[in-house]
Amino acid sequence: MEDPLSQQHDEHSRRIVGKHELLPPTPPSSDDNASTTSLQSEDNEIPLPPATSIPRQVLDQDKKTPDAHVPRDPRLIRLTGVHPFNVEAPLSALFNEGFLTSPELFYVRNHGAVPEVKEADIPDWEISIEGLVEKPRSLSLRQLITEFEQITCPVTLACAGNRRKEQNQVKKSKGFSWGAAGVSTALFTGVAIADLIRKARPQKTARFVCMEGADKLPNGFYGTSVKLNWVMDPNKGMMLAHKMNGETLRPDHGKPLRAVIPGQIGGRSVKWLKRLIVTAEPSDNWYHIYDNRVLPTMISPEESASNPKWWTDERYAIYDLNTNSAIACPAHEEQLGLVGGPENYVAKGYAYGGGGRRITRVELSLDKGTSWRLANIEYPEDKYRDCEQYLFDGRLDMSWRESCFCWCFWSLSLPVLDLASSTDILVRAMDESMNIQPRDMYWSVLGMMNNPWFRVTISREGDFLRFEHPTQPAMLPGGWMERVKKAGGNLTNGYWGEKLGAAGTEETVPEVAKEVSMKKIGLNRLITTDELRKHDGEHDPWFVVNNEVYCGTSFMKDHPGGAHSIISAAGLDTTDEFMAIHSETAKSMMSGYHIGTLDAAAQRSLGEPEVHPANATSEPEPTFLRPRAWTTAPLHSKQIISSDTRIFTFRLGHEAQTVGLPVGQHLMIRLRDPVTREAIIRSYTPLSDPQKTGYLDVLVKVYFDTTAAKGGRMSQALDALPIGFGVDFKGPIGKFEYLGQGLCTIGGVEKRVRKFVMICAGSGVTPIFQVFRAVMSDKSDQTTCTVLNGNRLVEDILCKEDLDALARGNENRAKVLYTLTKAPEGWEGLRGRINGELVEQHCTRDDGTLIMICGPEALEKAIHIALLSQGWTDDQILFF
Repeated sequence: MEDPLSQQHDEHSRRIVGKHELLPPTPPSSDDNASTTSLQSEDNEIPLPPATSIPRQVLDQDKKTPDAHVPRDPRLIRLTGVHPFNVEAPLSALFNEGFLTSPELFYVRNHGAVPEVKEADIPDWEISIEGLVEKPRSLSLRQLITEFEQITCPVTLACAGNRRKEQNQVKKSKGFSWGAAGVSTALFTGVAIADLIRKARPQKTARFVCMEGADKLPNGFYGTSVKLNWVMDPNKGMMLAHKMNGETLRPDHGKPLRAVIPGQIGGRSVKWLKRLIVTAEPSDNWYHIYDNRVLPTMISPEESASNPKWWTDERYAIYDLNTNSAIACPAHEEQLGLVGGPENYVAKGYAYGGGGRRITRVELSLDKGTSWRLANIEYPEDKYRDCEQYLFDGRLDMSWRESCFCWCFWSLSLPVLDLASSTDILVRAMDESMNIQPRDMYWSVLGMMNNPWFRVTISREGDFLRFEHPTQPAMLPGGWMERVKKAGGNLTNGYWGEKLGAAGTEETVPEVAKEVSMKKIGLNRLITTDELRKHDGEHDPWFVVNNEVYCGTSFMKDHPGGAHSIISAAGLDTTDEFMAIHSETAKSMMSGYHIGTLDAAAQRSLGEPEVHPANATSEPEPTFLRPRAWTTAPLHSKQIISSDTRIFTFRLGHEAQTVGLPVGQHLMIRLRDPVTREAIIRSYTPLSDPQKTGYLDVLVKVYFDTTAAKGGRMSQALDALPIGFGVDFKGPIGKFEYLGQGLCTIGGVEKRVRKFVMICAGSGVTPIFQVFRAVMSDKSDQTTCTVLNGNRLVEDILCKEDLDALARGNENRAKVLYTLTKAPEGWEGLRGRINGELVEQHCTRDDGTLIMICGPEALEKAIHIALLSQGWTDDQILFF
């Protein structure tokens, strides 16, 4: 029986090839052991393009731009806002596609609007060959295809700005912030430029070939030039391409015709090509002169702007790419377990050279460059050299060519113990001319050709290693460079800003914000580990913050999070949780509970990381949460509910495990700030049913940064998490628990309730929803519920379908009311804010009613004042 994977790939190959009028010979079928991403010739396998999914929809952000005709892949990271379109793929997504890149993930560098070319006009697209030639002429694309030999060749294109954000972290350049994914590879099909120029017969004084595109920009059409002798050298492989990975060029990639200049910066590969102009001098196009240059490092942006001579000096123009490499695995923020994991970790990445020069070695260091380890290199491009055939209507013949036009992939198995004892991984590459990546950055005004050693830092966090790349592209936060810079480190001190450079130099010290004192003045008592351990239970609990010991006994009853929050912290260092959650007001109260300072031995004891090794023989835990320790769950999926609302699903320890959260209580989520590494801890009430097994759903409203204010640290950090990333949880916490049949506990004291009035707004609906669901799901529970859910817009109402479904059929026990401050025309619900008058209209004050409130602080304060004025007492009001 034929392998279905081989059948599937065969169909993919034929679909790509079959789109064109001239079919090459049908390739032989792959055998059962063939790669599903390769086409097998008689002697060799060659990589074929990955399966592609052509975008069909124009994205919302493009609909009001000149590019409203261009469908695009939403995974691409925009580097220059909405328009023009300059993007790179997430590095892991790019690397995981393999040697060839799909058009939808191929990086894009556009200076302006994408020319709109109708399908019917493609065959008649014209280019001119003019200037210092004896036979100038114009050619249609149809003539290019029918009158000239078609060739197919794999080529890596890389933007000169690749890795520029690293330079922007040191000092802002004039360029936008590329990450390390401004590089991609494809199979291009078209005509050798040399064939066209040869027929036009260049004159004796000709030295350059200028190219001009159809993209009209503020300073004219985009254009540049390359040397004529390069164009005529078959080893340089310069071509005009009309196909990419076997299909017509897509709009962002130059549809219908572009130049492809292997081994040189992407800015030389002009898209939407219209003119070839043979000249005696380099191009005088504005974009050739004022772009794609590396000015001397001492030239400031101000000097470059006031003195044009720096731009017109052709010595500073850049053509060949320089040697470069990057690490893809480990990925940014990847975690590696030290307990029960593999003994070795395989680091992987890419490398490329310029001018057709082969990368001959890639080396890794785990000791800051003192010693190096030689990586293995895979050259997928070489597989095409032994395979002469027609591919995508073009002749694939590379056996005679020595030059290398493509990236290569390196890998090296590293002992995990070596990684655990190191603070970083460094990688550098060298080409066949011994051009090697430098240790230090060469900063320049345009931030181009950045190629210092690529460095990934390693942080040990308990029984995990966490890896951090230098930057994240565009305005995305994260990366060790941003963290070091924010902490005041000097990124140019020769030690990546992490320690002093030359003797006598000093690092910049950032201004430290004044902190509220949490210590009792004059108290000098030292507390031992044994003393602390005697107070690790519910009777007279002590806890530690920043090595200071506090007694929580007198505050257990009044603590907003309930006595359980204090009891669960008894005998533990709770610095992260306390500092992340509590306000300055709460901190100022702490001196009244301060009883002493841990002695040195106790500080060492509590400073040791708590490790829970996996035990294959132990019984699996029935519940996930632990009240006195953090447990980790990986992000399984993210569902986008609206522009600012997500449901994050986390995978628990095993399929039968429940979260272990009583109805009405919360859990804590802990992440690390990507810049400062400070703990971000917030309380959430999950959306999923407490009895759900295997998974945990958390509804989160994302508060994005705006020009007026910073957004939510936790919500934005969650939104940026990659699938599979581990997140820490702890709990349960909270002073309220619903036991069923109208019975609940508040601060450990039982209370019988006949009616709940539930007031909420925004994402404050989640704890309300948990209790409402518990009541309505039990048909024998006669407790009644009135929900007052306030929001601004219809789309801001969360869980509406679920609330309505629970109320349906329970009309005698449930009333759900929605009110909007900006209600649309035809809105049948209430209008305006939730206030005391609204509460008074829909509930009667009696001893059997409990009002539950969860929402923004302003809502909670206003409702509290209104309720007290109506005669309600604090023991009838519960704030989540």
